[in-house]
Amino acid sequence: MDGVTGDSARLAARFEADRPHLAAVAYRLLGSAAEADDALQDAWLRVQQADLGEVENLTGWLTTVVTRVCLNQLRTRRNRREDPLDHRDPDAAQGGAAGDPAREALLADEVGVALLVVLDALAPAERVAFVLHDLFAVPFDDIAPLLEKTPAATRQLASRARRRVRGRTPAPTADASRRREAVEAFLAATRGGDFAALVALLAPDVVLHADARVVPTPEPITVHGAEPVARGAMAAVARARFTGLALLDGRFGLVMAPYGRPRVVLAFTFGDDGRITRVEVVAEPDRLREIEITAPGEWKMDH
Repeated sequence: MDGVTGDSARLAARFEADRPHLAAVAYRLLGSAAEADDALQDAWLRVQQADLGEVENLTGWLTTVVTRVCLNQLRTRRNRREDPLDHRDPDAAQGGAAGDPAREALLADEVGVALLVVLDALAPAERVAFVLHDLFAVPFDDIAPLLEKTPAATRQLASRARRRVRGRTPAPTADASRRREAVEAFLAATRGGDFAALVALLAPDVVLHADARVVPTPEPITVHGAEPVARGAMAAVARARFTGLALLDGRFGLVMAPYGRPRVVLAFTFGDDGRITRVEVVAEPDRLREIEITAPGEWKMDH
C-alpha cells in the first residue's frame, strides 16, 4: 500500500481501520483464519481496482466486497465438498492453507466451536444471510443483492439457518444449568491440566467408552474409574484447544472441531449427585453424522 496518494490513500486508511471488522466477517463466513486472511487480501486487490463513484457508506461497501469474495470461496468449497472429516488436521499443520493452529484455536474459542460447526453445514446463501444479519446486524435489504434474492427470500434463508443453529435447545432448568456447568468445568480442567478438578467431577465408578476411531485402535476402548478416566482426558490436551461446548441431540456435551469440521464429540451421563457417570466419545464419521450438533445459543453480535 506504500506510495498511494489522494483517494487511494484515504481508501487504504479506511480499509486498515475497518480490518478488524472485515476480518471478523470473513472468519465467521469461512471458519478459518488463514482463509479469512486470503479473502481480505483478495478483497483489497479488488478494492484498489474499483470505481468508488457515489459510495457513501465506505465500511458497508467494503463489507460487501469481502462478503462477495467469501461467498465465492464458500460456493467453490461446496462444489468439492466431500472432504474426509480429518481433512485440515491442525496438529499436522505446518503453515500454508492450514495457518497457525494456535491462532485458529483462539478464534474458534472466541466465536464458539459449536457455532462454527453449524455454520459449516449451512448452504453458502444461508450462511451469508445468517452471519451478516444475526451476527453483524446488516439489514436484509442490503444482503439481498449479494445473494441475488429478494429481501423476503433472504429473510427466509436467515430464519432457516437460525433454526439449524439453535436446534433443540434444552429448557432452562436448574438441572440443565448444573450439567452445563459440569461440562464446561470438564473442558476447563482438561485444558488447564487440573487432574484433581477432573477427578472431582467424575463418579468413582465412571465409565468412558471410546469408539475405535478415537485413538485409533482395532477395537473400541472402555475405561473404568475416576482416576483412569481423568488421566485419559489429560492426554487429550492438544485436542481440547479445538473443543467447545455444544448441544448434542439437545444435551450439553463437547465437540472437537478444527476449522468447523466435527471430528470428536463427548456425550455425558450424570448421576443423581451431579457427577459424571459415563462419557461416550465418538469419532466414527457415520456416528458423528447421526448426532445433531447445535450451538448453546448465546452467540454475540459483532457490531
